[in-house]
Formats: sequence, structure tokens, C-alpha cells
Amino acid sequence: MKKIWMLVLTAMLALVLAACGAGSKTEQTTGNGSAAAPATSSEAAPQSTEELSIKHKLGETKVKKNPQKVVVFDFGALDSLDKMGIEVTALPKSNIPPYLEKYKADKYINVGSLKEPDFEKINEVAPDLIIISGRQAEMYDELSKIGPTIYIGVENDKYIESFTENMKTLGKIFGKESFIDEQLAKINEDIKAIHAKAAALNKTALIILANEGSISAYGEKSRFGIIHDVFGIPAVDKTIEVSTHGQKITSEYIVEKNPDYLYVIDRGAAVATTSEAQSAAKQVVENELVKKTKAYQNNHLVYLDQNYWYLSGGGLISIEEMIKEISASLE
Repeated sequence: MKKIWMLVLTAMLALVLAACGAGSKTEQTTGNGSAAAPATSSEAAPQSTEELSIKHKLGETKVKKNPQKVVVFDFGALDSLDKMGIEVTALPKSNIPPYLEKYKADKYINVGSLKEPDFEKINEVAPDLIIISGRQAEMYDELSKIGPTIYIGVENDKYIESFTENMKTLGKIFGKESFIDEQLAKINEDIKAIHAKAAALNKTALIILANEGSISAYGEKSRFGIIHDVFGIPAVDKTIEVSTHGQKITSEYIVEKNPDYLYVIDRGAAVATTSEAQSAAKQVVENELVKKTKAYQNNHLVYLDQNYWYLSGGGLISIEEMIKEISASLE
């Protein structure tokens, strides 16, 4: 009888131990003893110990793969990271384009403005990566002392080539290579389509920036030269000075060149802090002289969205919207 009871107890003990063992495999605990939630695909990838060597316009920077604390000073890079599903830690919150308005939230740290970074705040973040572009180029050395810093900015004379390189760099850093390849393939197809449309029309264009009552022209290889160089709409004047601030012109110049399309970017509206401060670009541009041009008379005077063209640009989202705007203007 004793032997039977011993066998029963032994069997029950074995069952208890087996159940405990199974539980230990399926339920891991956190440091405080509570059950840990299972990882989901939406969680950020953990920072890798793998170190990447990133070459860029201002040098070569060692960056850990999947950096966690990211400070972004370029809105084009920010909109690309947003589309990639990458969370950022800090950014300059002044003049954030409306389509990136969610980054005004308190969860994101404000690190100054595009031209005046708050170095103290950036230092407090202790960033794993700082992303800059042209407006911060002169501060590269100082920012590099705080954290790994890379330059992500488009080159006006090779817009798509530099844009492609920048996107591939971000894809490499954040392990999103396949996603970036898919996005670039779509963008290139859209560019081919708009280029074919422009070639069929065979019309000329002039790009101007309106700012506080004055106007400047931008031509090939310029800040907004993508319209000519990439999208394929011929410039009405191939001698426009290539300059950051464009070539100062008058309404008489516009009438003299008489473009088929006149594209306008309103800088005042882009940098305005209040609606009252926005420049009256329409009043400056649509005067009696300009109304004589083919562009105006054929309803081809197009106001481009300054948020994509002036504030961001060079991002996955912004370039898609730029393509849409120009394509729609050619309908």
C-alpha cells in the first residue's frame, strides 16, 4: 500500500514540476516581478552595437545602427523619418510645416530654431544622432562635440542623386533599406511620368520667390531648379544667376521673358508666425504688367506650397507633394 501511495505522490509531483517549467518558458518577468508585455512590430528596434561609418558632405561619422535619441534639424529628413515610422527625440519647433504639426507636442524636446540651435538643450538630450542640413552646416564641428552628426541636404545641381543618397543613408542607419528602395522606385516612376508630360507640352517656365514686396528668380541648378532639371520643364531664361537668394527681378523682366508657366513661392507665408504677418505675394505678383503674360492669361500662374518647397524639401513626403503640384499644373 505504501508503495502505491509513493508512486501516486511521485506522479503528482512530476506533473506540478512540469507545469511550473512550462510557465517559466511562456511568461518572462520584468525587474519588478510583473509580467513583461510581448514585443510588437511597432516598437522601435533596439540600438545595435554595430557601428556604421557614414560618409556625408561635411565628413565621415561613426553612428550606432538604430540610434534611439535622434535630434533632427532638417524638416525634409524629419518627414522622411516620419514616413519610415522612426521616432525622433528633439527638433527645432519654430516654423514646423503644418503637415508635420504633430511634432509640436510636448513629448518632443524643443532645441531652438533652424538657424539658432539651443546647444544646452541638445547637450541635455545626449543624442545618439544629430541630423543637419545647409542652415546648420557652419555649426557642424560644434554639434559633433555633443553627438554623432551627419549632414543630410540636397545638392541643387544634382538634386535627385543627392536625395537618393540621403534616403539610402537613412535607410542604412535605421535598417529600412527595403522600404527606402520601394519609395525611391515609386518616386522615379512619378518623375518619368511628369517628365514625359512636360516634354509633350514643350512650354517654358519661370520660378520666382516673393518676399516682403520683392521678387527673385530661380533658374536651372538653383534651389528650386528641380522643376527644370528633374521634372523637365524648360527655363524661360537660361542665364538666371545661381544664388541662394535668387536673382532680383522686376515685373518688367517677367513681361519681357513672358513664360508659359509662372511658379510662385511665398517666403513670407513660410516664415510667418501669425496670419497677419504673411506676405501679400498675390498683390506683389499679380499686377497689371504680369497680367499681360501668357502664364497669367492662360491660368498658368501657380502658387506652390511654401511648406514643401521652402521649409522642407528633400524628404520622402515633400518630394511626393512637389511632384503632385507640378504634375497637376501641367494638366
